[in-house]
Amino acid sequence: MHASPEMAAIKKRIAYFVRSVASYQADFVIFPEFFVAPLMAPYFHLTAAQAARALASHADEILDWFRELSQKHRINIITGSMPVLEQGALLNRGYLCHRNGSVEYYEKIHVTPDEAATWGMVGGETFRVFETDCGRIGVLICYDVEFPELGRILASEGMQILFVPFLTDVASGYRRVRYCAQARAIENECYVVISGCVGLAEEVHNLETHFAASAVFTPCDFAFPANGIMTEATPNIEMHLIADVDFMLLRDLHASGSVRNLKDRRTKLYDVLDKRMGKAP
Repeated sequence: MHASPEMAAIKKRIAYFVRSVASYQADFVIFPEFFVAPLMAPYFHLTAAQAARALASHADEILDWFRELSQKHRINIITGSMPVLEQGALLNRGYLCHRNGSVEYYEKIHVTPDEAATWGMVGGETFRVFETDCGRIGVLICYDVEFPELGRILASEGMQILFVPFLTDVASGYRRVRYCAQARAIENECYVVISGCVGLAEEVHNLETHFAASAVFTPCDFAFPANGIMTEATPNIEMHLIADVDFMLLRDLHASGSVRNLKDRRTKLYDVLDKRMGKAP
């Protein structure tokens, strides 16, 4: 994350990463959660909640830029996320810009206590599997990956890659996201890609510091890396990662893996337990 508060500089940075990743013939590029936060710097004189709403006023311009780049470079873009205003409510929303020009969106379902208290942000209700020209993908923003229910719902709808844009300020927060993302890869037998912000933004309310190491995770079985890590970035260094995933390996895992988490679920028993929990005081 660079501290420039200028839209032109942000657009230039976005274009660089899209162009660079596309040059490797990649099918997807993912940006982090709130990576456009430096645009909040001119609003430092406002409260954090007011600054977040001011940032939301730039959402349409940023989305238009992503849409243009996705078509120009023939790459599907997961735009990370940014605040948007929807009927007066402040949401954390991101977009999937397909290289054919179409656009879909996803929202952060669970906002953190800090996001609610500091920005007045509320949780969204929109998450689903997206059909792309390369396969079925899902997107969970940061904290959402810490809720296994969401990943399991997406897996039940055929998700092959889960993308997780995130923003964490300290190592403990990062490791919560990372370890939960790795768990989602194992239990849902899919690939998981995490992308986070690094660097400083001293003049941005509530987003001054960042800790991250982006990575691509796999299930843990014989056809995959033993540690479930396909590739990962150097912590707190701005860089991009390139990974080539194989959906045939997932199909083989579903059918004949050492363990078969998706097949071996005891769903009838879970239904009984859910009802029991629902009756608990």
